[in-house]
Amino acid sequence: MTSPSVQQHQINLQGKQFSFKLSGSGPAIVLFHSLLADQTSFDLITPTLAKTHQVIQLSLPGFDESDFVGSSLDQISDQIAAGIQSLKLSSQPIFLGNGYGGFVALNTAIRHSELPSRLVLADCGACFSEQGRAAFKGMSDNAKNKGLEGIADIAMRRLFAPAYQELHPELIASRKERFIAVNPETFHGACHALATMDLRPQLQQLTMPVLVLVGEQDEATPPAMSEELAKLLPNAKLIILKGLAHVPQLQDPQLFLKEISEFIMN
Repeated sequence: MTSPSVQQHQINLQGKQFSFKLSGSGPAIVLFHSLLADQTSFDLITPTLAKTHQVIQLSLPGFDESDFVGSSLDQISDQIAAGIQSLKLSSQPIFLGNGYGGFVALNTAIRHSELPSRLVLADCGACFSEQGRAAFKGMSDNAKNKGLEGIADIAMRRLFAPAYQELHPELIASRKERFIAVNPETFHGACHALATMDLRPQLQQLTMPVLVLVGEQDEATPPAMSEELAKLLPNAKLIILKGLAHVPQLQDPQLFLKEISEFIMN
């Protein structure tokens, strides 16, 4: 069976370019990528998803061909909502976010609750601890002094456990290359947004079904954050992914697909 074709699209939203890939057909599912791992981090699961869904694989504002619209999560969420609305989908899409993309997907759902039918939130949360906030400030400060290349090893540690890195040097090298290519303005803005946000007060208003997943080895957004998120959401289920870290769809795409399959098919 041949894989569904992938088409690159760009639209103009109030003078800003917004870029995404489209593949497959059926109910729509929108993929929101991490800060440290761009939209290509979904490439291993997109062909399977596209057999049953229309997959909308975003380049979040400030990444790849999507123009920077500011560092505020609200600005980013509103830009994404406008992009999705412009597609005139026949039904409400599923939002699937990983890491930073999970926070963006969650905030977009809060601000535009009429858009998604349900949410899949992998390795995110609603608010960082003081230690987590300090880590983002530290990464941003170090990147200003050393460049993104100078903090690439730290970024990879936040994505993958050391044992996994040792076994997959080629993957780590390719992810480093993608990370170093991130627009520094986008990176610093996202670090500031994540270090200062608190979405917990708005979670009760989200009544749609939510599947919360987290890698048990995730150091960037530890499992406690996903546990808190699932407890605060009115209609959420939590799955802890054994042996995985911050980007489970890259580490074990088949397991990730297995864990979300029933939820996204309902």
